[in-house]
Order: sequence, then structure tokens, then C-alpha cells
Amino acid sequence: MVMVHYSSPLVTFVSTPRNQTQTQTQTQTRIQNQLSWVETLRSYARADDYTAALSTFISMCNAGVAPNHFAFPAALKAASGLRQLSVGQQLHASAVKHGYSHSMVAVGNTLVTMYARCGDLGGALRVFDKMDQRDQVSWNSLIAALCLYDEWGPALDALRIMLTECSEISSFTLVSILLACSNVAESVGLRLGKEVHAYGLRNGFFTNGKRFTNALISMYAKLGQIEDSISVFQCFENRDIVTWNSMISSLVKNEQYTHAIRTLYDIVQSTEIKPDEFTISSVLPACSQLDLLNTGREIHAHVLKNDNLFDNPFVASALVDMYCNLGRVEVGRFVFDQVPVQRHGLWNAMISGYAQNGLDEEALKLFVDMEVIAGLQPNETTMASVLPAFVKCDAFERKETIHGYVIKRGMEEDRFVQNALMDMYARVGKMDISRRIFYSMDAKDVVSWNTLIAGHVLSGTISEAFELLVEMQSDVNGLKPNIVTLITVLPPCGSLVALAKGKEIHGFSIRHGLNDDVAVGSALVDMYGKCGCLSLCRKVFDEMPKRNSVTWNVLIMAYGMHGHGEEAIKLFNEMISSKEAKPNEVTFIAVLAACSHSGMVHCGLSLFQEMKSKYGVKQTQDHFACMVDLLGRAGELNKSYDLISSMKPGPHMAGAWSSLLGACRIHKNVKLGSIAARHLFELEPDEASHYVLLSNIYAAAGQWREATEVRTLMRLNNVRKEPGCSWIESGNQIHRFMAGESSHPESSRIHSYLVNLWDKMKRNGYIPDVSSVLHDVEDEEKEKILCGHSEKLAIAFGLISKPPGTTIRVTKNLRVCNDCHETAKFLSKMERREIVLRDVRRFHHFRDGVCSCGDYW
Repeated sequence: MVMVHYSSPLVTFVSTPRNQTQTQTQTQTRIQNQLSWVETLRSYARADDYTAALSTFISMCNAGVAPNHFAFPAALKAASGLRQLSVGQQLHASAVKHGYSHSMVAVGNTLVTMYARCGDLGGALRVFDKMDQRDQVSWNSLIAALCLYDEWGPALDALRIMLTECSEISSFTLVSILLACSNVAESVGLRLGKEVHAYGLRNGFFTNGKRFTNALISMYAKLGQIEDSISVFQCFENRDIVTWNSMISSLVKNEQYTHAIRTLYDIVQSTEIKPDEFTISSVLPACSQLDLLNTGREIHAHVLKNDNLFDNPFVASALVDMYCNLGRVEVGRFVFDQVPVQRHGLWNAMISGYAQNGLDEEALKLFVDMEVIAGLQPNETTMASVLPAFVKCDAFERKETIHGYVIKRGMEEDRFVQNALMDMYARVGKMDISRRIFYSMDAKDVVSWNTLIAGHVLSGTISEAFELLVEMQSDVNGLKPNIVTLITVLPPCGSLVALAKGKEIHGFSIRHGLNDDVAVGSALVDMYGKCGCLSLCRKVFDEMPKRNSVTWNVLIMAYGMHGHGEEAIKLFNEMISSKEAKPNEVTFIAVLAACSHSGMVHCGLSLFQEMKSKYGVKQTQDHFACMVDLLGRAGELNKSYDLISSMKPGPHMAGAWSSLLGACRIHKNVKLGSIAARHLFELEPDEASHYVLLSNIYAAAGQWREATEVRTLMRLNNVRKEPGCSWIESGNQIHRFMAGESSHPESSRIHSYLVNLWDKMKRNGYIPDVSSVLHDVEDEEKEKILCGHSEKLAIAFGLISKPPGTTIRVTKNLRVCNDCHETAKFLSKMERREIVLRDVRRFHHFRDGVCSCGDYW
């Protein structure tokens, strides 16, 4: 911004005539001089050359020419353009001295606008209240000033008063009112917006009023009525580039990405209108969302052919953002380096691109370069973009110190920075500080709520996340959970088998029209699948209007985890034939895992071999690990070992060795289990499950000395076994049980009930499988240990707390042991209950003494 400094105050001049003739001559000369000065001043103001306009005004005063009611509006416009409040106040004082501020409507109108644009809404309101006369422009200036400060309600109130004092309304009035309608409660805004639309139609604003039409398109889109936006656009023939841009921007904001790109092509095919910088920067996000790299390249080529476009900071930033969102960070950096003038927006886009793609050190380096090399002060957007990189970067140890930097820069009150800080503290395990920031915020938005909810999910405090979800719906600002909220809270419903809570969220999504969103639908499919409700899982899938690869993958994964391998393969083939989505790396992990859980060795081998040749998907280490698991479960341990031996050595092999170790535990192969464990101790020395599995293998073989040595090695390496933990939903609450604990309020009742069940099962032929106990103690002591396993405690609690006949749904953080598996079979028959138990690997549906896995797990 150009700053203008004034060394002398604005001056008031008074002339004293000597005689009549001389006075007339002087008056004529003065008027001519005044007209000349004022016309020069106004021409500068019309050309937006604000510095020259103000210099002319000062020179005019210094030349003894008094400013008139034409000069003041021009000078005030210049002060507004330069955002120079102190200059505007001096002009206001001069206008008062000349008697223009209250009596001349044009001067009063420009004073209202000047105060508003220079950051003083109170000053604008005071000027308006003191005006002796007001016209249509006066009210337009007031309403525009209120909208500038997001005072939407008062703006609408001002319109109502205007209608009583001034019967005529212009398109400028309607444009501001439509903006206010866009930002009040949806029901109120839509009703008023339609009234304004009708008024405009009756009074001819729609035929030639481009500003009015553009505002209508944006208003309907912002209120979620994109079809109405499209109708307005199609009915309006006198479109300019702003109209096209309004339509494209509205389509993108309403996730109508394909339509937005088609609209761009319509512009390109037009011979009269050419895309400008706003067109390009509006449509590029659609390429990111649709994963249309080639289309983005076409747009990039168009930009390069038009030099004035590439130099535009909005276009350059949008290109960097698009390439980074599509994972082509190196191309984004190439664009960044080619831009001659790198402004804040471009630096922020590149920093954000690095952070989003996990290149945290690069993001931090660029953040430093921005200030040290480019000399640009980071702004609030910069901080919101770089804070995630600070959190995840291992090289930056004292992460909380960045909060001090934020305070030092005076950014701690910015909502976007506060949201990023909340996320940072949640990720470092300091939810108390995250909550403190949240509740100290003056204005919370949906992102603020989503960030805190996601923080609780991340920290494992799921109950608090659900409580916040309820609290959010009673927010005084009328905020409601959105798509991001739902896809944040649905995964923990699946992880903890919180079926009732998941159904509540599903109901909310239906009532608010969010269930048709592909991300929400996919999350619902995943949630029902992980809660063991395959029928509801498939029902949601079949009712989705649109599905993507994620949707197909979670459904295939769900069927595989439930042991329905053949159905999973059938779904895979349907995915191919439907052409809704192409199979990707995750798809093949899902189908290979399904083959593994169902013992479909030949099918799995065939798919693995055809991945690249038939489906164009490259085999990764995760796929090799799936194949090792598939062969190992089927008892083909030597083939599993040979497959691992064919792989290139490296840290990526941990998954494959872990699968082999798990298979060795199933088939009690001590030799290969020892080899696999040795490799894992080198690759992942802090992973407790490797030590536990090897110790289990030794214990099952009766090699207690070796098992003890493994336990000793764990202690020496300071590695602690993850305790068994199980969850069950009852009474709209999630109950957690730890192995051997007695802290639950119903603990004594549960243990007493279990003892009775234990005796009853034994009378019915149950024999405890003590091989799961990795301690060299007497069998009676082993039975006591078995009785305290977390899944048994959870199942027992379900049996005493849920009505007869109700399905018992339990999830566990580890693999279910042989004895608990056998116990669940007995209980399902004895108690005539279906028991659904999900462990870390798969689902087990127990009914009438039989498990859905067929004991192949």
C-alpha cells in the first residue's frame, strides 16, 4: 500500500472583495480555478490513482482554492482506497468547517463509506445518524458498511427502515441484501433471498442487472441450493466473465466438480469471453477433487499461453495447490520457482503442499526461507499451514514453543491459528490445553468443533468426543455437524463396536441430507462392517447414489474380515464390471486378506500374479505380507519363507516377517518362528507383539526356558506387552475391560457370574485350553488366569446387562486366544445368544456352539 504523509493541516480559505467589479472578476477566476482543480482531483479519483488525488487536494488548498461538495467525495474516496483513517478524519473535519458533512448528502455518503473501509464502523454509523438528509445511496452505503463487518442482521434491519423512508431500491441495495441473506440462518436467508429475487424480477433488475444476477447465483449456492443457482445462470443471457466465474465458483463450493469443469470448457468454446485469473483459480480445485491431473495440465498450458495469467498470484497459488493436492509436489515446486513475484499466497500454498504430503522438513525450511530470504512476515494463513508440519517433524522436538512464536506475532486470537494449535496439542497428547484454547475462543466455527472432536478420537477419549458431538448441536451460533464431523466420529463407532451410537449418527446424516455424500456413505459402510452387521453394511452400500474406490474397498474388507472370502471375490469382480472405480493397492490388500481368512490359496495366488499384468497395480511389500499370511495360515510355511527370501531386504519387510511369525504360532513351528522373530527384533526392537508371539511358540512347545529368555529380553529392552483390552456397548455407553482387572463397577458381579458359567461349561464338556497361558504354573492357576481374559469379562457383562436374546458384540485389541474362542462357542449354545467377537485380525460369529470362521483363524 502507498502511504501518503501530510506536513500541514487541511486549510479553510476566506476571501474579502475590494469593490464590485474586482469582486466579480475574482469570483469568476476563483470559480474557474476551483472547477479546474476539482475536475483534476475527480479524474484521479475515478482512475483509482488515490495518491495523486490526495496530492491534488492538498495542492488545491495550498493554492487558496476552497474545496467544494464535489472535491470532498473525491478526496474521501482516495482516503478510503488507501485505508488512511487519519487522513479521512482530517477531511471530515475540513468538511465540517465548510458546512458540507451533514447538509450535503454526497459528502455524508462518502464519509460513511470511508469510515467503514478504514476500519471504523462506529464512525460510519455516527455520520449516518447525523445526516440531515438521506437518499438511496446513503442507505446503500450504510447497508454495505454493515455487511463489510458481517453485521448481517442489522443490515437486514436497515433495509426494512429504508423501505419506510426511501421507496426506491437499486441493484446495489439488492446485491448487499443478497450477501446478508447468504450469511444468516439457512431457513431465514433462503426465504428472504427468494423475496429479493422476486422483487428483482418484478422491477426489471434480472434482465440487464449483471451484479444482481451474479449475487443471486452466489446466494443460492451458499445456501446449498445449487440447482437454483444453475437455473438463474441458464435463464440469464447477458452473461459476462463475472457471471461465469460466479457459476464456476458456486459449483466448486457445492462439490459439483464435473459440472464446474464442463462450464470452463463452455467459456473456452465461446468466442466472446475468455477465462481470466478468477476463472482459473476457481476451477483448479475441481481438478484436485476429481484427481484429473491431465485436465489440470491442460489448464496450466492455457495459463502459460497467456503471460498475464501466469503472473497473477491467485493463478500461481492455485496451480501449486492443485499439483500438491494430486501428490505432484515436485511440479508444484517447479511452478513456485518460476513465478517472478512470490507473494504471501504463493508461499502459503507451497508450505501447505509440503505439509499435506508429509514433507515436514521441507515445509519448515520454506517457512524459514519465507522470512529470512524473501523478507515476508508469516501471516495467519502461513501459521495455520505450517503448524501441522511442526507437530509431525521429528527434527523439531520442542513443539510447544511454536505457540510462543504465535503469541509474539500477535496471531493467537486468529480462529484458523487457534484451530491449528488445538490440533497440535491434541497430537502431542495435551488435550487439556487443546480444550482450553477451544473454550477461550470468541467465535468457534465448524472446523473448531471438528478439530477438538478429532483430537479426542486421536487421544482415545471417545466418550468425550461423543459428548462434544451432542454439545455441538446445541451451539448458540446454530452450527451443525457436517460431513467432516461425521467421518470423524463414525470410525470410533466401528472400532469400539458402538452400534447404537453409529445408528444415531446414521439417523442424523439421513435427517440432514448428508448420507448421500460418498465419504459419509463409505464411513457408514465401514462402521457397520466393523460392528459385525454385514446386512446393514451391504444395505447402505446398495443405497448409495455414488460410490468410489474407498466404498468398494471397505465393503470387500468387511466381507473378508467376516470370513466370506467367496463373496469378497464376487464383489471384487462386480467392482471391475461396474466401472465405478478402478481397483488400487488397498483393493488388493482387501481381497488377498479375504482369501487368507477363508483359506482360498489358489485364488489368492492367481490375483497376486495378475495384479500388474491384468489390473495395472504394482505389487508392494504389503501385498507380499498378505501372501505370506495366506500361505502361512494354510500351513505352507516353507513357501512363505521362500517368498520372503525372494524379497529385497530392508525395513519394509517387517510386515512379511510378522505374518510368518503369526503363522508359526498357529502351526507351532519353532524353527521358522525363531528365524522370523530374530529378523523382527532387528527391524522393530520396540514392538512387544513379536516377543510375545515367540514366547507363545516356545511355551506351546513346552520350551519354558526359551520362553523365559524371551521375556527377560523384553525386560532388558524395556519393551512392555500391550495388555489385553475389550470393549462392549451397553446402555448407550462403552464399557472397557482390561485383562485381570477388577475396576469396573460391576466387577464382583461379573466374576461371580463367570465362576458359575465356568462350572456349568465344564459339566457340559468344556475343557480349558491352558496352552494359551504363558506361565509355568499349575493348571489350576492357569485356569484362573484364563478366566480373567478381557473378552470373557466383556462377554459376561453383556450376558448380565443385556436383555435375553440380544446379540453380544465385543471387540478386542489383540488376537483372541484358543480358550476364549472355545468359551464363546460354549456360551453361544448354553445361553442361546449370538456372540460377535472382533479381534485385531477378523470377526468371529458364534451361534449354537459354532463359529463362522470354521476354526480357521
